[in-house]
Amino acid sequence: MQSLLDKQPSSRKREDHLSSDGKWRSFPKVPHLLQYVISGNYFGKVKINGKTIRQSLQTTVWSDAQLKLNDFLKEQRENGNKIDPPKFSEAVELFKRELEHDTTLKPQSKKYRLWCLGKLQKTWPELWDLRLNEITPQACREWSAKLITKIACHYYNNTLGTLKQVLQVGIKTHKTNGGGTLDSPAADIKKTRIKQKELRLPEPSQFKDLVANVRKRSGGWGPRDGDLVEFLAYGGMRIQSEAVWVTGEDIDWTRKEIIVRGDPITATKNSETRRVPILPDMKNLLTRMKERFGEFGKEPILQVGRCNEALARACKELGIAKLTHHDLRHMFATRCIESGVDIPTVSRWLGHKDGGALAMKTYGHLRNEHSQAMAQKVKF
Repeated sequence: MQSLLDKQPSSRKREDHLSSDGKWRSFPKVPHLLQYVISGNYFGKVKINGKTIRQSLQTTVWSDAQLKLNDFLKEQRENGNKIDPPKFSEAVELFKRELEHDTTLKPQSKKYRLWCLGKLQKTWPELWDLRLNEITPQACREWSAKLITKIACHYYNNTLGTLKQVLQVGIKTHKTNGGGTLDSPAADIKKTRIKQKELRLPEPSQFKDLVANVRKRSGGWGPRDGDLVEFLAYGGMRIQSEAVWVTGEDIDWTRKEIIVRGDPITATKNSETRRVPILPDMKNLLTRMKERFGEFGKEPILQVGRCNEALARACKELGIAKLTHHDLRHMFATRCIESGVDIPTVSRWLGHKDGGALAMKTYGHLRNEHSQAMAQKVKF
């Protein structure tokens, strides 16, 4: 069926407007249609999302131009409604914003996530310029295969986890904005198994020598460093979030317990206050500290918050395996178990909430080793 303008005389068909330069003819009764005067070719013209699109309809015939114009408009409007997924860098900023306002995470955990982002950017810088739909599963696999050879297992797992979290934030935002559903290209990459750290702890006599070395060979801060080493070994507390916050008011001499409240703002790791018994060695330590510093008050009882260098130097000089602050927590658990304390009880003293599952996994072998050692002493 011919259009109304096709039925009209040629002069009627030319009810149009010319552009100021005389090159383009528009038709008020047929919006979005243009004709290039010089060649006679018809063009479609439409504005989508603020951008003007003009495209040749590949015809000089009026009726064909009208039909092709409809196809042109449909295609451009469909394309215009498509929302490009955000770039990975944009998803990172959204992730950081959510991280900043996440009240369930402690500051140290947030700082660690930012560290993982830094590691991710350092090992895959091109990722920041890619849109989410441009990141392929194969590229994720290749990146992860290289990363696992460069960093420790737990760092690898957390960096991979951070990548997945950023992708999910971007995917969720894209869907919320009407962009449709995207699959995470890193979804199929699995965490690696973390190898259990071999506990190489000093024997009781070696630990005594270690403390003496720290106290005498660490300058003016030696005695204070020694207090910290012993306090961590006899109390089993985490150093930054727990031990350094213990005050004189947390020492319950009547019940012979130390109340572990943790950081005044973020509390303990699991956000619960717990009580740790004052072991005989801890009692001796606290008594000596009171003699040197006087009665404990409301201030933290420890005079230093770290002693990495002194600890590492002492281990080297004594020829024993290097110890960290956290290794002293392991020492506390190990000595308790070897002394006959059951693992669920040790787990509570450590502040675990899993009923002893983690402690059993970490220290369970000690029970058997100690049992076998004791069995050798039995004679008939």
